[in-house]
Amino acid sequence: MTNSPSPCCRIYLDAELHPGQEVVIPADQAHYLRHVMRLNSGDMLTIFNGLGGESLASISGLAKTYASCRIESCDAVNRELPFGVHIIQCANKSEKIETVLQKCTELGAAGFQIAASERSQFRLPEAKREARLERWQKIIIEAAEQSGRTAIPSLAYRNSLADVQWQPQAFALHPVAALPFSAVRGDIASAAGISLAIGPEGGFSERDLQLLRAAGCRTLSFGPRIMRTETAAPALLAGIAAVL
Repeated sequence: MTNSPSPCCRIYLDAELHPGQEVVIPADQAHYLRHVMRLNSGDMLTIFNGLGGESLASISGLAKTYASCRIESCDAVNRELPFGVHIIQCANKSEKIETVLQKCTELGAAGFQIAASERSQFRLPEAKREARLERWQKIIIEAAEQSGRTAIPSLAYRNSLADVQWQPQAFALHPVAALPFSAVRGDIASAAGISLAIGPEGGFSERDLQLLRAAGCRTLSFGPRIMRTETAAPALLAGIAAVL
């Protein structure tokens, strides 16, 4: 088997990465390397830790329950957007949230806050929160690995829109009494950070809109059609990335 870098084999590792360092790969990722990617000792892969850049590594040991790699070189490559775009996704059916997490990670989102709103059909009780957040975090990491991200988006659950942490520029996608996307292109291009709030399947309620406006959000429209809640954030994020 060749020892050349495998562009398809890229994994996230929560560890410091320095040339010459030996790192241990956890069991689930070792299984992926061995049984999915069919790699062997001596083969090359890319490792990143979400703190910027990525490293080229060689597999020094590969067993059923673990793998070890030697960091050969580090590259300070940056594939992130010029500033953070944070998605405020109102809670809806779990599989739709997962679609938003995956697609928006691929498109460059800096972070996600899943927030319960008045019309949310999905609530995350405290007893189930840790397990669900772990699942969502895994989806984010896998999307970051696949898409070549050099950072891992943040993730939080908010019990209310009133608990959301906002960026300097904040927009809520809403079809009524809203600015067209073309009217805020200049604000977007010069922003230090952006929050995008997306409503649940039933849209924002009047109470939601009051909370959003009190937080400094401007309502924004993105074309003449009504998008599904899982379509809206990726579409708008792609539009912002194109402006940048």
